[in-house]
Order: sequence, then structure tokens, then C-alpha cells
Amino acid sequence: MTKFRPCIDLHEGRVKQIVGGSLTDEGAVENFVASEGAAHFAEMFRRDDLRGGHVIQLGPGNRNAAQEALASWPGGLQLGGGVNLENAADWLSAGASEVIVTSYLFDKEGHFLKENLAQLAREIGPENLVVDLSCRRTADGWQVAMNRWQTLTDLPVTTAVLDALGEWCGEFLIHAADVEGKCGGVDADLVELLGTWSGRPMTYAGGVGTMTDLELVQERSGGRVDVTVGSALDIFGGQGVSYRELVAWNQREENCS
Repeated sequence: MTKFRPCIDLHEGRVKQIVGGSLTDEGAVENFVASEGAAHFAEMFRRDDLRGGHVIQLGPGNRNAAQEALASWPGGLQLGGGVNLENAADWLSAGASEVIVTSYLFDKEGHFLKENLAQLAREIGPENLVVDLSCRRTADGWQVAMNRWQTLTDLPVTTAVLDALGEWCGEFLIHAADVEGKCGGVDADLVELLGTWSGRPMTYAGGVGTMTDLELVQERSGGRVDVTVGSALDIFGGQGVSYRELVAWNQREENCS
């Protein structure tokens, strides 16, 4: 069954919701900037036992905020953003349940580096590694995007790629960068593709605007893909989805299982 997984997006040390494709060195289009720190949201998710969520560092200047969130719920949140072979074990020691990796898997031109993934998996164990295949739609399907979703890589999002990478990780995270932060609806075709593969747990992010979108993810993925909600969520300044609705959604799914 599709579950809601919470997120804490950090930009310039603050909890924000941004339009995904707008993030550059000069800044980003911001939908919301929280007055509370990252630890506040981590404690909220811990109180409501919302497991499998993540803290994402969008660019530099977020280390202290990320550490505060992890310290507020040791073992309760994944950590992504700038993860590599040198720091992955440190983030796990700091309280991350798993680490999320994207750009480290590619060179500057966007060529996939399989050996980097293999080395990281051997270093920390594949069960502690989440591979981020956040992507943009192309004429041929979807292509993984790195460098804050600005650079297309040579790695497509296909079931064959999921098969190949699945042995090196415990989970996948997929942002649909083209709809991320816009609250205009999920990429249902991508969700359906992801739902055809069930080798590892998987979380989809991007475009959720109402509870109907959660129901759509449940339907189109056959309940095999979890979902995160950002800019539409009331605790992040949104109006389309209430946090209490999502907590109740997870509790309903647990009662049905």
C-alpha cells in the first residue's frame, strides 16, 4: 500500500519548499520558508511515527540544520545532498537511517560511474544506501538529472536500470523534477512505470497538490510506490493537503494491512 513519507528540504540552512527545476547557484523560486528549524519538523514526524522520510540538503550551508534534524530523530530520517564515499559513514553515525546519493554517481558531464556506486555500497552496505534517480521527462521517457536537477545524465529511468542498480542499494527515491514544487499533479505515467517494478522500496516525489494525487499514486502504482508531499502541505504553507490527513492516511493503510 502507498504510504506518505515526510520530507525536510533545506536551502541556505532553512526549511523551504522550492520549485525544483528553478534551483541554481543564484538561488531558487521559493514557495515557502519556515520560521521553525529542521529539528521542529523532525520531532513532529517522530511524534507521529512517520518513518522512511528524508532530509535533503539543496546546496551548501545546510550541514548544521541537517545534523539538528537527525539528532532529533536518530535512525528515523534518511539524509541526502552532497553524500559521497568520504562522508556517507559519518552521516550514518550522525543519525541518518540511510544516506541518499545522486551526483556522486556521475562525472561532471553526467556519465554514470558504476564503480562509485559499488564502492559506496561496499563501504556502508547496500541496505544503508538509497539511490536517487530524480529525473526529467524527455522525448524518449525520463532521464536522471543531477547538479540540482539542472544537468541531464546518460542514465534513463527504466525497469532495466532499476534491475541493474537494485543490487547495490536498499531503496530508490525519484523526484519528477519537471513538476516538483508546482502542486499541479503528479507525473502519472512515471508513477505507473515505477509501479511495474517491485524489487526495492521506492518513494516518488513531485507535483502532489491534493489527496486525490495520493489516491492516484496508489492506483497507478498498484500501491508499490510511496509518496512525499511538499509545497501543497499545510505545515509548509500549502493549502491542498493537511498534515493530519496524511497521518490518518498512513494509519488507515496500517489498519488495512
